[in-house]
Amino acid sequence: MRKLIDRTAVVTGAASGIGKATAELLARRGCRLALVDVSEDGLAATAERIRRVGGQVSTHVLSVADRDAMFALPEQVIAEHGAVHILVNNAGVTVAKGFHEHTMEDWEWVVGVNLWGVIHGCKAFMDHLLVAEEAHIVNISSLFGIVGVPSQTSYCATKFAVRGFTEALQEELRGTSVGTTVVHPGGIRTNIVNASRAADDELKDRMARFFDKATIPPERAAERIVAAIEDNRPRLLITRESYALDALRRLIPMLGNQLAVRLLMKSMRMGGKIEDAQHRALRDARKRLS
Repeated sequence: MRKLIDRTAVVTGAASGIGKATAELLARRGCRLALVDVSEDGLAATAERIRRVGGQVSTHVLSVADRDAMFALPEQVIAEHGAVHILVNNAGVTVAKGFHEHTMEDWEWVVGVNLWGVIHGCKAFMDHLLVAEEAHIVNISSLFGIVGVPSQTSYCATKFAVRGFTEALQEELRGTSVGTTVVHPGGIRTNIVNASRAADDELKDRMARFFDKATIPPERAAERIVAAIEDNRPRLLITRESYALDALRRLIPMLGNQLAVRLLMKSMRMGGKIEDAQHRALRDARKRLS
């Protein structure tokens, strides 16, 4: 995009983490903001920070998984801000469980937010984006949209899907005024682990400690995302591990995934917990079949 001043940006998952940091940076760059999240208190805090720097902001408390609420959102945003130029589909959740421990409710929750939320956002706002002088869509995938990781089957499924969806959408939008960026963050210090559903509290605690100590702040991710909007970059990797593991997958696709998982498990000290989950899966399968 040639400019950000006087543009309107819709950011989902704006109550914390990458969404919050991206919204605040866009506001400082001159954008009007429509903030979306299920957390009313979190949205209010983000909105207050934006107003302190003189930004124009509206808040919309809803779940991106709610189709009716998302399809009603454009009318609210247009009434408040007059137009839409940027859509950041950032809202995301995860379940830290082996596949055998995932319930169907877990799958519905993760798919509803991570995948349907992206589809709802794009479908609801597409007409407004297409008629804008210039526009951009940012869909947040993940490092786990590049590497398949144990205990993250639902999260990986949705983040791989967001990657494919965005790449296909990019080709459909080629030649229009709408650009797209699919983002693959690695370790970013957000609240996603603390808010996750987990089968093993110790596994969740290990992941949370890793994200507290060995990751980068969301403000740095926001800087890269806003730069990608300005440069109309189709794909954005954030953090060294994303670049390294992406390269590994490209060089040796199947073996690369195994090596990438080993490196991740070692760095997060999760190897033993994954083996425990495998033993539980076998034990539970035998019980169900007996």
